[in-house]
Amino acid sequence: MTTQTPALAVTQANGSFETISLDRRALRDDDIRIDIKFAGICHSDIHTVRQEWGDIEFPITPGHEIAGVVSAVGDGVTKYKVGDRVGVGCMVDSCGECENCKNDHEQFCTKPAVFTYNSLNYDGERAQGGYAQQIVVTERFACRIPDEIGLDAAAPLLCAGITTYSPLKRWGARPGTKVGIVGVGGLGHLGVKIAAAMGAQVYGISRSMAKAEDSEALGATAHLATSDERTFSDHKRSFDIILNTVSADLPMFDYMKLLKPFGVMVNVGLPNGTYELPPRAFSGNTAMAGSMIGGIAETQEMLDFCAEHGIGATIETISADQVDEAYERVVDGDVRYRFVIDTATIGASEKA
Repeated sequence: MTTQTPALAVTQANGSFETISLDRRALRDDDIRIDIKFAGICHSDIHTVRQEWGDIEFPITPGHEIAGVVSAVGDGVTKYKVGDRVGVGCMVDSCGECENCKNDHEQFCTKPAVFTYNSLNYDGERAQGGYAQQIVVTERFACRIPDEIGLDAAAPLLCAGITTYSPLKRWGARPGTKVGIVGVGGLGHLGVKIAAAMGAQVYGISRSMAKAEDSEALGATAHLATSDERTFSDHKRSFDIILNTVSADLPMFDYMKLLKPFGVMVNVGLPNGTYELPPRAFSGNTAMAGSMIGGIAETQEMLDFCAEHGIGATIETISADQVDEAYERVVDGDVRYRFVIDTATIGASEKA
């Protein structure tokens, strides 16, 4: 039997969030039901709901930064029990059989993967996300949240955390490396924390010095302003890794000049435009790369790493009736550094 849960949804194009009753499927043998406690707001939620990445089907409940507690388990579940603290990120299913799935890269499932919202489940139903009080997922796509991390601060780790951890790990952030984090925002603030915990010498990089104090408090050695032309001359060929977290059309050639020989620029932001680079941008045997979240095993590894190093997202907790306002503030860059919805407030105004 399906269950119903209060949820936030946009029911029409250009609409505001409304409280709805959302159906969740009956538990299958390998499913768990999660009582969601907190749901982070990712900028990709905004892009999707506002149809900036193409047409979508309404109503839609976004949210792929989910933290909560297991409230029921299917008959075949072995990984979790009722009461366990768990999180769900950008995916809720994959085939489990293709080469990518077998190599723990479910995000590249060839079937393809089922994403947490705006995606079709394998049974043909549309997946709905975490701005809700409950969700049902297969146990394979939940990660254990260590007790050392509060559920509120853990929620954004399920997207923003793995999005920054994965490329920093892959490209070798460690003691002796110099890492630049472009954009000290929802993604970038975690990039600074994680790179510093990996032992790298970290620099926050943004347009101005407005976030200099924040960068250093997050773990950066220093903060650089790209509006100061001396940044590009004083730090020429000095970075091993630059992680670009912003969704803006940057003068990428200027940033590539900051890389040491064999250095790498990794892009995790999603600007609407294109990066144009002349061949000489790679004259130092430098590389430009992209990165997309991580598999479930790596996401669990990230959570354990964050617990070991005392890392959680820096958050502003909001109620359900503040989500529309929060979207505008995210677009304006007015958040330090991730909004998290207290899902207990969904539908509260209707009950009052």
